[in-house]
Amino acid sequence: MATKVLMPKLSDTMEEGVILKWLRKEGEKVKQGEILVEIESDKADMELEAYDSGILRKIVVPEGGKAPIGGLIAVIGEAEEDVASLLTGGSTPSEGKGATKSTAAQTEVKSLPAAAVPQPTGGKTKASPLARRLAGDHQVDLSRVHGSGPRGRIIKRDLEVLLSGKSAQRVSSSALIVPGTAEDLDLSPIRKTIAKRMAESKATAPHFYVTIEIDMDPARTFREQINTVTELKLSFTDIIIKATAAALMKHPQVNGSFLGDKMRQHHYAHIGVAVAMEEGLVTPVLRNCEQKRFDQINAELSDLADRARSRKLKPEEYTGATFTISNLGMFGIDTFAAIVNPPEGAILATGTIVEKPVVKAGQIVIGHTMKATLSSDHRIIDGAVAARFLQDFKMILENPASLVL
Repeated sequence: MATKVLMPKLSDTMEEGVILKWLRKEGEKVKQGEILVEIESDKADMELEAYDSGILRKIVVPEGGKAPIGGLIAVIGEAEEDVASLLTGGSTPSEGKGATKSTAAQTEVKSLPAAAVPQPTGGKTKASPLARRLAGDHQVDLSRVHGSGPRGRIIKRDLEVLLSGKSAQRVSSSALIVPGTAEDLDLSPIRKTIAKRMAESKATAPHFYVTIEIDMDPARTFREQINTVTELKLSFTDIIIKATAAALMKHPQVNGSFLGDKMRQHHYAHIGVAVAMEEGLVTPVLRNCEQKRFDQINAELSDLADRARSRKLKPEEYTGATFTISNLGMFGIDTFAAIVNPPEGAILATGTIVEKPVVKAGQIVIGHTMKATLSSDHRIIDGAVAARFLQDFKMILENPASLVL
């Protein structure tokens, strides 16, 4: 009996998906449980398994096409079976103007000799995640690179050929911009979701912001000691996560969610950590941080961040946060205010550690400080509550040994 293959819901915010790659062609046999198609959601690139065995009779949405959640993307049936009735009334795929990203595991096609700097054609650039990362590392404008992959997609080998000098002289992205011109780029699924959710958050949640300055010399000393006497390479983000979890356990109201006519207070710290990608931000979630040791947080964060950048996170790994941390310290940002990610009630924004003159014991000395800003939803968090949370967060970071007790 013929069956429909429908666009799955891969995240709580997903409204449509993009077909990255079909692993089977029309007319080929399909076995139940094998990977049939790779799909791009607003959070990650996922593999969809075939639910039934048979023959892939019809691909309704081709590579690069889009379909809404529950939309028909293919039909599986027997060789002589009439599948026309299943195709009638199926959703019509939308062909993306720009193209989409493949998963890191995509088979790359052999690169062909081509001009590396063609004229821009507009729309979103087709490129694999590996190619995008390589382009970012070497400041190459992908819209000016010829893609030799499927449907013109830029693959890693195209960048390697370009950077080796086989196709054209290597130039920076700024040198490729033509003054006086403009370019329209399609929003990626993740950017569409960010635009929608952040606009809704600012429009519906009354934000307020509280900032505190923290003496980071104790945390710096603590980190150096840990990294000296152990094989662990502890980061300041690891320490901030652990300190945040400890503070949240003292202030469950800050660790709450607005649910319309209710407020849910969480007695566990599922902390989302914002990870920057070219397309936007993804927040992988470290669960039960209040129970985890530093080595566990360090290893888990490293793994989640790497897979977030390669769009390999599973849905359960980027959902369910009770609180979020956004750290721009590595970019030299002193202070900033982040937007609350609903239904969470607050988000903590941390800046860079600044070396400057400070007063200690009545003396001016060189110290290291960091500013942290808590953005709160005033519907469930009041100013005094936010202030007390930051006071405890500051106290913990200035006495980091308490985190190992």
